[in-house]
Amino acid sequence: MAMNLEKAKRIIEAAREEARQMGIPQNIAVVDEGGNLVAFERMDGAMLVGVNIAQDKAYTAAGTGFPTDALGELSQPGKLAYGVALADRGRVIVFAGGLPIKEGDKLIGGIGVSGGMAPDDKKVAEAGLKALEK
Repeated sequence: MAMNLEKAKRIIEAAREEARQMGIPQNIAVVDEGGNLVAFERMDGAMLVGVNIAQDKAYTAAGTGFPTDALGELSQPGKLAYGVALADRGRVIVFAGGLPIKEGDKLIGGIGVSGGMAPDDKKVAEAGLKALEK
């Protein structure tokens, strides 16, 4: 039960199909449980700035075990994780589009999507995760 290239490709394929149906070119990254990049795809026309953001969303989700938007809520002033967005040389992302990848209860990696509005990125990431349910 670990992330591997085959799983990462299935996740990216499902995410890409969702992005294509939505008409939003996306950057899609999958990392392992250590935050190491396993697979990445930049769809034709996807924003250049989204390349690193997608990878950092995946890294954040794998490193914390939280969806990036949930971490965003926790990082507001007075909350438990206030200031976390400044951690790890700014790699921690606190808006939607990054999700932890689990097999059962075991964290095996993260997916990060960037190129649309944050809710669209999250929807594409969720579609990617569904590939592991099959």
